[in-house]
Amino acid sequence: MSQTRSEIEALLRRHAVMPRRGLGQHFLADRNLVDKMVDLAGDPARSRALEIGPGTGTITRALAEAGFAVTAYEIDERLRPVLEESLAGLDVDLRFQDATRLDTREFGAGTDWVLVSNLPYQVGTSILLELLQEAAGLGRCVVVAQREVAERLTAGPGSKAYGLPSVITALYGQARLEFRIPPQVFLPVPKVDSAAVSILRVAPPEPVRRLAVRVAAAAFRKRRKMVRSSLRGVLPARAEEILPRAGVDPTERPEDLEPGAYLSIAAAVLEAA
Repeated sequence: MSQTRSEIEALLRRHAVMPRRGLGQHFLADRNLVDKMVDLAGDPARSRALEIGPGTGTITRALAEAGFAVTAYEIDERLRPVLEESLAGLDVDLRFQDATRLDTREFGAGTDWVLVSNLPYQVGTSILLELLQEAAGLGRCVVVAQREVAERLTAGPGSKAYGLPSVITALYGQARLEFRIPPQVFLPVPKVDSAAVSILRVAPPEPVRRLAVRVAAAAFRKRRKMVRSSLRGVLPARAEEILPRAGVDPTERPEDLEPGAYLSIAAAVLEAA
């Protein structure tokens, strides 16, 4: 059973640990929301769970008790005794390592993985996007993030939130904003709202998608310019030649292009090579 706020507070007091905002530590303390995340994770008989930043182990414990084998990465060594207590006797591979340096090859196609995490505020998005691009065995993600980040992951062309994270997510999966989360259910209470996002993986890592990400990254560095200008010097041929081959209007702006358009540009680049 996942931990209540009072249980988390008592656990931290016993081990003299205070959450560090510098590490983006805001522990989720709501059993109903944790249960919703575990339900969204799918069938524990079909996949192994990966968690980034287990904190006090509330999501970790809920996953393990639901039948998932869990691999969890925690950077904060102070939480070792906390996690050893809360996860005693459960099938959890607990690794005190920096998740920004994890080897994505471990999460290859040989095993089906689901990422279930209350993502650390500062580095969670970059870890998520790297896993989507490189971890071939990752089939689903269920993550809690700041609401602004959640909106970026699920945004479509033309919206203020639409940007490179939106394109990367859409190139590899189908993202959905599942539910909003108020600050009061975290310990300590953050200054922003949060939301849970699910991503169903629909495409594996492959050269054309990796190139599409690089093209989109270059375009969004000058998101207000026309793509013929923002991609000038990036494409191997003149943008005016590549873009029409890809079915893209050179006068469009990066923020108005569908994710599929970046995939088409990448395919045209590879064909012209």
